[in-house]
Amino acid sequence: MRLTALLAGALAFGAASAVLAEGDPAAGEKAFRKCLACHQIGADAQNKTGPVLTGVIGRPAASIDGFSYSDALSEAGSSGLVWDHAELENFLTNPRKAMPGTKMAFPGIRKPQELADIIAYLGTFSEGEVMEAEESPAQMPAEG
Repeated sequence: MRLTALLAGALAFGAASAVLAEGDPAAGEKAFRKCLACHQIGADAQNKTGPVLTGVIGRPAASIDGFSYSDALSEAGSSGLVWDHAELENFLTNPRKAMPGTKMAFPGIRKPQELADIIAYLGTFSEGEVMEAEESPAQMPAEG
């Protein structure tokens, strides 16, 4: 019985991860509107209630100069937390559960596809994500 529950959980996690790989940045831009009350993203973004999210994927947590992070997030950053797809998925699903003591009052994103879309959108503002897309075989000119 326990093995069945563990396998079901692993399959559910795998399905959620597969959805994340299929995030739609255009849909994510629309879904990101709910984040705009506290965050900005883009070339001219500035800290608001929350820090700038430009370049967040691949960036160490609590590393934006001039932003006053919670002790919990500062400690996580000092301990080596780097925002990647998995860490963002965990945090954005339920920020207060993922990081007890965070100042982020947002209740979280419950829909896996919406979460995948937002993370895909954030990726369009993260240099490593752009480089991966530019270097993918689908983007390379055909030899010949």
